[in-house]
Amino acid sequence: MIPASGHSQRSDRVMPRPRPTAGGLRDALGALFPSGPEAPARARGARVLGAVVQVAAVGIASVAMLLRVPGRPAWRTIFGDDYFEFLVGAIQHPWHWSAYGGYVQILPRFIAQVVSYLPLTDASLAFALAGVIVAACCALFIFHASAGHIESVKLRALLAVALVLLPVAPMELIGSGVETAWYLLPVLFWAMLWRPRTRPAMAVAAAVGLLTMASNILAALLVPLLVARLYVLRRPREHAVSAGWLAGCLVQAAFVISDALHGHSRLNLESLTPPGQSLAFYGHVVLLPSLGWHTSWWLRSFAGANGATAIAAVVLAVSFGLILVTQPGARLFVVTAVAVGFIFTVISVGINRGPALNPMLPTQVLGTRYTIMADFLIVSALIVGADHALRSRAHDRRRQGAGLKSVTAVTALVVFLAATWAVDFRYTGLRTTTAWSWAPIAAKWERDCAHSRTGEITETVYKRPWTLPCRNITP
Repeated sequence: MIPASGHSQRSDRVMPRPRPTAGGLRDALGALFPSGPEAPARARGARVLGAVVQVAAVGIASVAMLLRVPGRPAWRTIFGDDYFEFLVGAIQHPWHWSAYGGYVQILPRFIAQVVSYLPLTDASLAFALAGVIVAACCALFIFHASAGHIESVKLRALLAVALVLLPVAPMELIGSGVETAWYLLPVLFWAMLWRPRTRPAMAVAAAVGLLTMASNILAALLVPLLVARLYVLRRPREHAVSAGWLAGCLVQAAFVISDALHGHSRLNLESLTPPGQSLAFYGHVVLLPSLGWHTSWWLRSFAGANGATAIAAVVLAVSFGLILVTQPGARLFVVTAVAVGFIFTVISVGINRGPALNPMLPTQVLGTRYTIMADFLIVSALIVGADHALRSRAHDRRRQGAGLKSVTAVTALVVFLAATWAVDFRYTGLRTTTAWSWAPIAAKWERDCAHSRTGEITETVYKRPWTLPCRNITP
């Protein structure tokens, strides 16, 4: 028996709270890396049918993206660097890739190299197909990789569709090789949260890490997420994406160091974007269009750029606030996704003045390719919150009022996204107005090669001449 006096003495004392331990922090961060549901054993016929459905989904998504570009079809034009940098480089020096813009872009270079072996007249079609197929495959990957955070298959499909129908995409992202590296960034985010179970899935995760880091040096900005993964998950088999990302870093390092040794380093502190301008870019080009591309311009005409941005910020703050208050299971993901999108945007435009300061025709907007990460992560956070709301309803059916509110909120999100995608499905952008019509260019190259006495021709774009060996041009 414990004496009453002793019990009284101990009960009067206020026991200090235990300090958080490393294990507690690891467990808390572990919510970012949940194990997805185990795939049920299926008969061979079911597996074949599933594969056919996924291939068909990629095909449908690819066609839909091509149709989003108005005017001259995307498959008849070549956009941006695909023409004057990657295709020209592939013809001049096959498989001899160099840094461009301060780093190497492996995927766009690879696409251009393959295109260079096709008949010259098919180059525009090949670039367009490569661009939309890569984007569609990225959406399919996210559908699978998000299973740990989104239980609802329908909401995961909605998330995949969100990448295909991203409102800002028609401006410059659709149907080119050069822009594929930007679609890889949100894929890498989800790959870093994914815990693949099978060896083929681990190989895919490693390939995503390698390809993204070796194609877009801005993938280095996701290193905090990678550090968190290394801290939480200790088994080596959990780090296929980490190994791929590190391998991509080695590829980039080789080209960046080579550039620096040859005096071509791109680092210039005087060219950094002022912090205020970077924040303005996030507000005007990320937050505002997250409500829809056409909606953003309507709000601008109604309240001005700053007023419209304030309206968008309030709408998003209320939406995320409701999720944080009512869905504790989604809090860590929501905070992480929004913070990663914000930090990624501000830093990426902070080190590159052009996209933040130089408006692009035809609507005088800034570099929308720098918004794909933040915009998609905002949608991801909303959909994860909606999924947790449905889980809460399923786990507590006695609370009919709460269940009705959850269904209403999810329905409102789906209706809003569907309406936005419908309105913003197709509009004139940079991809429409500045891409080169390819048929006359290809005809000129073939004609010049037919009359060349040296076996070479000279092509001039932006007042810069390129010498192309005709032996590397496939008629």
